[in-house]
Amino acid sequence: MKEIREKTEMRVPLLDLKAQHNAIAEELGAAVSAVMSGQHFILGPEVRQLEEAIASYCGADYGIGCASGSDALLLAMMAVGVEAGDEVVTSPFSFFATAGCIARLGAKAVFVDIEPGTFNIDPAALQQSINHKTKAILPVHLFGQCAEMEAIGDIASSHGIPVIEDAAQSIGSDIGGRRAGSLGLIAAFSFYPTKNLGGAGDGGLMTTSDAEMAGRLRNMRVHGARKKYFHETVGINSRLDTLQAAILLVKFRYLEAWTNARRSNAERYRKLFGESGLIDSGHVRLPRDAGSGRHVYNQFVIRAERRDGLQQHLKEHGVGTEVYYPLPLHLQDCFRYLGYKRGQLPVAEAASEEVLAIPVYPELSSEAAEYVVDKIGSFYSMQ
Repeated sequence: MKEIREKTEMRVPLLDLKAQHNAIAEELGAAVSAVMSGQHFILGPEVRQLEEAIASYCGADYGIGCASGSDALLLAMMAVGVEAGDEVVTSPFSFFATAGCIARLGAKAVFVDIEPGTFNIDPAALQQSINHKTKAILPVHLFGQCAEMEAIGDIASSHGIPVIEDAAQSIGSDIGGRRAGSLGLIAAFSFYPTKNLGGAGDGGLMTTSDAEMAGRLRNMRVHGARKKYFHETVGINSRLDTLQAAILLVKFRYLEAWTNARRSNAERYRKLFGESGLIDSGHVRLPRDAGSGRHVYNQFVIRAERRDGLQQHLKEHGVGTEVYYPLPLHLQDCFRYLGYKRGQLPVAEAASEEVLAIPVYPELSSEAAEYVVDKIGSFYSMQ
């Protein structure tokens, strides 16, 4: 392994939201002030503007804002008719909401193992998990990279099953020339502050190109009412706040520049890790960019030997990291009733013991990236 040169100690957070905010603070203040002056806080004009902008960006015909990414998933499940006793096939390696929305409807989450390089659902394992109870397939575009949607779509079409994209981490990603948000019947996005397009709190949005489905989703986010006080179905209260929409409209203008910066930082990491000898030594494996699309790097997630020790070492040297995710969903206590045992989904289980997200935010300097790789190298040089 290449000799490690000691660098001056730095502090490199996993994400620096203040740096992003400071660059656009004046624009954000003006947008918030305009909403306050108008006093139209629920489904105001900015909400519709954002819905149209995101739908167009994703290549979909309709956008429907809601209160969170979790609600976007829940509403999508409700809209395709998922009910108690149904099954929904999804990934075990994702944020809890992916499976939580299924369980909240009384349906059964059926977990399919992942690919080791992309961390996305493995289409080869999908076919055998489908039966007459399967009501939907819910692939996750994890960490900013689309799942293999052509293969997934072919399987779904052969069984007449709708596909719902969990695109919470992947706005702007694409595969086969099509963007996340246009690859399934419905897609669910999150505007949680840590996302590539993040608000000042919770927020979510669904996209679809099906006019009937769009109308259904709009009704269901306001208690199932097409006309006020007249309810066609039982929906929920899940509306995107006008204040959040106004903030997101400002940030949306910068999304492409931020995405390109993340991608540049990822390429810098690949070069630095290659030069460090950490890859050749086998201590670190980098995330696989499938090459058939655009990875937007909501997270840059490495697989590392002695992951927990490395994380502690980086913390001691001022480098922020996070484990996404330390326990796959099929082994969570709340899903024990599903009957999964350790060893059934080995790729996801191995990933949970090795993954570590390192800083990749747009404002990350080249010096900071070099420092991160240097400190990873110093950990393994001490072993």
